[in-house]
Amino acid sequence: MGSVRVGVAVCDPDGVLATPWGTLRRAGDESDIQEVADLAAERGAAEVVVGLPLSLDGTERAAAEAARGWAKTLRRRAPNLVVRLVDERMTTIDAHRAMRASGLSERGRRDLVDQQAAVLILQVALDAERVSGQPAGMIVGGRKPRHGSRADTERR
Repeated sequence: MGSVRVGVAVCDPDGVLATPWGTLRRAGDESDIQEVADLAAERGAAEVVVGLPLSLDGTERAAAEAARGWAKTLRRRAPNLVVRLVDERMTTIDAHRAMRASGLSERGRRDLVDQQAAVLILQVALDAERVSGQPAGMIVGGRKPRHGSRADTERR
């Protein structure tokens, strides 16, 4: 999720392959967030993965705070949708490299690079889940797990 555009990728129902869907313009009115919420509902998505642009040393700066805010707003708009933040370090750089290697001009890359970065973020998350058996990233705005009574814990 950039400050001007949001690249969107989707995956197949089995969660194996990420493919580009499109690029949304950020207008400041949160219409891009609503479009993602609508797309997720239309496709019957179980969750949305949002890239978290951490700095190279892993710290969060302004861009990461903006991504968190965007993800929280999406979660409020679509309360039944799981929204996860996934480390996206280097994905835009990798997307630019791949597109440059394919011979695409700088001008031709603008909209496509955001889509390609979204594909990379989603594919990394899908692959990580397949390998570990656990969803990648961290859930946005979820409730903390409830702890049962000591008796409940001992019965399990």
